[in-house]
Amino acid sequence: MSAGTSSLLSVRDLKVVFDGRKGPLTALDGISFDIAPGEILGVVGESGAGKSLTGTAVIGLLDPPGRIAAGSIHLAGERIDNMSPEAMRRVRGRKIGAIFQDPLTSLHPLLTVGDQISDTILTHLQVTRDEARSRALALLRQVGIPAAETRIDHFPHQFSGGMRQRVVIALALCAEPALIIADEPTTALDVSIQAQITSLLKRLCREKGTAIMLVTHDMGVIAETADRVAVMYAGRIAEIGPVEEVTQRPKHPYTAGLMASIPSVQHRNAVLNQIDGSMPRLSAIPTGCSFHPRCLASSARCSKERPEHGSTLHAVACHHPLTDAKHV
Repeated sequence: MSAGTSSLLSVRDLKVVFDGRKGPLTALDGISFDIAPGEILGVVGESGAGKSLTGTAVIGLLDPPGRIAAGSIHLAGERIDNMSPEAMRRVRGRKIGAIFQDPLTSLHPLLTVGDQISDTILTHLQVTRDEARSRALALLRQVGIPAAETRIDHFPHQFSGGMRQRVVIALALCAEPALIIADEPTTALDVSIQAQITSLLKRLCREKGTAIMLVTHDMGVIAETADRVAVMYAGRIAEIGPVEEVTQRPKHPYTAGLMASIPSVQHRNAVLNQIDGSMPRLSAIPTGCSFHPRCLASSARCSKERPEHGSTLHAVACHHPLTDAKHV
């Protein structure tokens, strides 16, 4: 899929580096993916894989010494990675919304939730303050805040964790963005609230045509919520494809390892499967396939030649892809 065709977001060969005293360290290396309108793309992997950093780069919130060193990001056909900070600030909020893991860091503790949502609406849309408040009230109802006409004048500390996350979602939606970056939006919530939040995100896609990039380490959330999934490892995409294909018939040994490490209700094992070793440091990324030191199927080729995942519907960056569910 080329930039600006049927995709809303198109990321091509994205490279992010962090400049240090000993030279730049590559944190993202050649990331490419698309998200269509009304689609949820899950991005999953271990801590340090580059999931959140990818979302941060897309939304233009990279702080020095981090920087985009190569590649491009297009939103609705318009390139946004080379915009000025002021131009990107207008895109952020208006065209791209963000939902972060900890809602308290996204909300001002000294302003009511109604004022915060109204102020954001006034920043991006040509409406009066009364119209902004009416929109804010409607959004709080839309995300399931009970007694919204009263709660609109409450402060963030007066809400539970799940309700605060709903307020953050309302804040992300208030300017009707085409794309939402949701970074671990359910991590700090209990299971019942997680289910409500994921159901809400799916409803937004279905009713509003909103595209969502869902960053998480939880394969269960991905399987329940996403249409497609990108599995990341050491700053690269190891596998990407339809969520059912990737979770049920993984092609990359790393994806298979992730799936095998999830406890099963049907098959009770005394010991959980695990992937030996750990994610490499940025200063020690292996040559060739970065997963090869932990991979049971690696060969001499894997340590020398870096695999590319191509552009097929279910693509894998592996010299020895799994071809049968029996490998899992």
